[in-house]
Amino acid sequence: MNRLSVNAARKNDAIGREVRLSGWIRTRRDSKGGFSFLEINDGSSLGNLQVIADGELRNYESEIKHLSPGSSVTIEGEVKASGGKGQATEVHAASVVVHGLADPERYPLQKKRHSFEKLREWAHLRPRTNTFGAVMRIRNRICRSIHEFFQDEEFVWIHTPIITASDCEGAGEMFRVSTLDLTNPPKTDNGNVDYARDFFGRAAYLTVSGQLEGEIYATALSKIYTFGPTFRAENSNTSRHLAEFWMVEPEVAFYELADNMALAERFLKRIVGDVLADCGEDMDFFQQRIDDTTMDRLEKVSIGTFQHLTYTNAVELLQTSGQDFEYPVAWGHDLQAEHERYLTERHFESPVILYDYPATIKPFYMKVNDDAEPDRSTVRAMDVLTPGVGEIIGGSQREDRLDVLEERMRKQDLDLSEYWWYRELREFGTVPHSGFGLGLERMVQFVTGMANIRDVIPFPRTPGNAEF
Repeated sequence: MNRLSVNAARKNDAIGREVRLSGWIRTRRDSKGGFSFLEINDGSSLGNLQVIADGELRNYESEIKHLSPGSSVTIEGEVKASGGKGQATEVHAASVVVHGLADPERYPLQKKRHSFEKLREWAHLRPRTNTFGAVMRIRNRICRSIHEFFQDEEFVWIHTPIITASDCEGAGEMFRVSTLDLTNPPKTDNGNVDYARDFFGRAAYLTVSGQLEGEIYATALSKIYTFGPTFRAENSNTSRHLAEFWMVEPEVAFYELADNMALAERFLKRIVGDVLADCGEDMDFFQQRIDDTTMDRLEKVSIGTFQHLTYTNAVELLQTSGQDFEYPVAWGHDLQAEHERYLTERHFESPVILYDYPATIKPFYMKVNDDAEPDRSTVRAMDVLTPGVGEIIGGSQREDRLDVLEERMRKQDLDLSEYWWYRELREFGTVPHSGFGLGLERMVQFVTGMANIRDVIPFPRTPGNAEF
């Protein structure tokens, strides 16, 4: 007898097959005719599968009639065409094995709807809800699309270190990794902690980005991407920030900014196209239950045109828009979410790629433009903005001129000796190269319409929260 998923058993081609199914009870309804309707789900699809359990089954009275939401079962039986509304098939059970009951007085996921905030307290159970099951299936499809896209384009997947001694962003908001005794750490002669006596012989941190290490391999293998967890010790309790999140970062040798922008557009179109093609039932759920603008937003990415606009032109457009923004718009300052959403949702009504940002607000590694106005120096940075989310991709052409790179590092008070190997990449066969970063959770938010980033990652890590 074949083991089948609920998703497969719900399809017409399963009719007539003898199958074994395992999952968790969503509902049980007893009939006066001496049988029960069980709805089971195993996480393979949004929809449940109806099982008819006859009163003649040996454990009907002792176990089946006591099944409640959350109970786990294995069912053997025949898949038959269903006369019920909204379902193609049902299973007529020949046996029902009960693995574990869920006390209905204590199991929290009953018919009552719970807020997403409340469900975060039950991170061990929330994947069993419709919303979080759908989120994780979409997240899985996006991850699969990421790998398929880059593999199809002949990129090499590189595993960059999670523990690092370099700060890619120069922000200093990093988690320290140490084995020193925090109650009595060794000290240097001037009273500072002596990290030379730590595990790695120096200060070490959890990575904020794999970009710098990715550049090493791009300047040897030409086209690489990294995909893994990154960390920010930023004390920010917002719906847009996590302390631990996943990033995909392609890096390509001989790519200039225009090539980078084209890659980012192809990449987003591929992900969205795959989700729309393969996740119809889950996407209908998000459209109906979470955000009724979801499908329109995705179609603007999958089949729409991305607008290209310099930062300077964007500032001028915003300043003359007549809008009363909470944060004033001024050249030399980062655009806020309200500015990004105005551009994408109201002015252009499409995704927008902004480029050529002020050098003063961007990291040291971005290539400096030969600007006509020295007091308005810009770098070849780009941000991809999407309706509903704002910035979803950030990237740049990298500075490949050693003298310019070192001057930028000095201006940002970086110790050049700490980046000796990064500087040597510009001495030994330097090349123009570019890359970008996409936060996986931001992408899942964009696709699903989920408002809080804590609800699109299995176990959110935020200030004061690392329980699970």
